[in-house]
Amino acid sequence: LQPELAVVVAFRMLPEVVWSLPPKGTINLHASLLPKYRGAAPINWAIINGEKVTGLTTFFIQKEIDTGDIILQREMEIGPDETAGELHDRMMVAGAELVVETVKLIESGDYDLKKQDDSLATPAPKIFHETCQIDWDQPVDRVYDFIRGLSPYPAAWTTFQGKQLDIYRCKKEPAKHDLEPGTWQTDGKKWLRFAARDGFIYATEVKLSGKRKMAIDELLRGLRLDDGR
Repeated sequence: LQPELAVVVAFRMLPEVVWSLPPKGTINLHASLLPKYRGAAPINWAIINGEKVTGLTTFFIQKEIDTGDIILQREMEIGPDETAGELHDRMMVAGAELVVETVKLIESGDYDLKKQDDSLATPAPKIFHETCQIDWDQPVDRVYDFIRGLSPYPAAWTTFQGKQLDIYRCKKEPAKHDLEPGTWQTDGKKWLRFAARDGFIYATEVKLSGKRKMAIDELLRGLRLDDGR
């Protein structure tokens, strides 16, 4: 093979012998406005951290991951209720367009590169199962962002009736209360809510261990519930 230019999207780090082969370089599409959110899970962490704006970056690959010179960037707003999956799907379309535009620029030779400022870099590390456990002793807005930032994959989870409950969609309700964080309440029919530090999270789409994903009312109809936590 004698490629002039290589394009990498959503792939593990390539050996230098591969990415250094094309004379015009190897470019990567990254789902953040680099140098923010360098790493494996930029979409998730941007939403978890409550960002209102993120974006896409094309850059030339270098030895250190996500540190190469920037070719193009596009800002994208994050909706207040948008999940990681929904943002990912929008980024697929916008990212394809940005890659095509980048390749055309490189082909023309009429482009400027921007060095990344390492002092502005923030991490977006790989997410593991234990990372996804919900800490209810936080502000309700923070918990809400955490849940949507992990939806639909790998999914935020908590313990309910002695089993793991994955929460994919929810609603938030700021409210004063005297409950311990993590305490749950339900009418046994239509709603299930968990106490956060300053409000409640109403789970609306869930998956209880051993069952399929379903709406909360469907789950509640099939359960015998103990009171409390």
